Amino acid sequence: MDISTQQPTDAVPPPLAPPTPAEQKRAARGATRPGDRIFLGLSRGSGILLLAIMAAIAVFLTYRASLAISKDEANFLTAFEWNTNLVPPKFGIAVLAFGTVVSSVVAMVIAVPIAVAIALFLTHYAPRRLRGPIAYVIDLLAAVPSIVYGLWGALILVPQLDGLFGWLNDYLGWTGIFSWDEGAPRSMLTVGILLAIMILPIITNVSREVFRQVPQMHEEAALALGATRWEVIRMSVLPFGRSGVISASMLGLGRALGETMAVATVLSPDFDIHASLLNPGGGTFAQNIASKFNEATEFGRDALIASGLVLFVITLLVNGAARAIIARRKEYSGANA
Repeated sequence: MDISTQQPTDAVPPPLAPPTPAEQKRAARGATRPGDRIFLGLSRGSGILLLAIMAAIAVFLTYRASLAISKDEANFLTAFEWNTNLVPPKFGIAVLAFGTVVSSVVAMVIAVPIAVAIALFLTHYAPRRLRGPIAYVIDLLAAVPSIVYGLWGALILVPQLDGLFGWLNDYLGWTGIFSWDEGAPRSMLTVGILLAIMILPIITNVSREVFRQVPQMHEEAALALGATRWEVIRMSVLPFGRSGVISASMLGLGRALGETMAVATVLSPDFDIHASLLNPGGGTFAQNIASKFNEATEFGRDALIASGLVLFVITLLVNGAARAIIARRKEYSGANA
């Protein structure tokens, strides 16, 4: 056999032909098959529809709010009262904005560290036979209706907080924030604790799924370098999952900001800002709307819609801030791993 006729086994394959202009146009459009084009159109249409709905909500809230604010004799942003039946009416959102922000911050301070710790325990410490049952229970807690949390808070949680409030007053009452005048523990701290329990499953579930996506080779590389299990979590898991934890926290914060029935069940509302988190009183946007909507006149409903517009703007600002934080940490996201 002529050796010269044999094909070399390590021959380099010929270069691929460059794409034709038609193929380049189809690639630029992002869809080359009918199914791809249909899916692209549906996805694009869904995004446009969502933006249209958001814009319609904003226009409706702004229009109805303008009708109420134009007749308000008090400062809408700083007034400490809500009397829409007076002639002329006087109402403001200072107390509602303060209560909404404070209760949500308290809930986040309590819930986020515990949720991240539970997620890390389930993904890196818990025995396999315990992971499934614990995760299942957490999933069930996320599906519990808010009114059930409210009833539990009013009947079980509130009567059990006297000891905690007394301890805080004895040791931290000098700060003013934790002073207590022995009143019923239906305060902003109670609301924050209940909201923390409500948002804990959401943050835990999302954080757990994020931590499960950490590339195994990152953890194995850290272990090969002699890192302990905690050092692996600190150097590999937490940096990778930071954006996901922030997203999970924003989901929980969104529920905390807009929670209605649970807050209305455990809070003794009034239109005053209390320096102490333990004394009863205060209010939130959602709680005020739920408690006053049925008995409100048409003008009173417009005033409540005006407060809902402020809550809508706060939610948009929170989500925008979260997106900005995530964008700064995109190098740690799973998509770029």
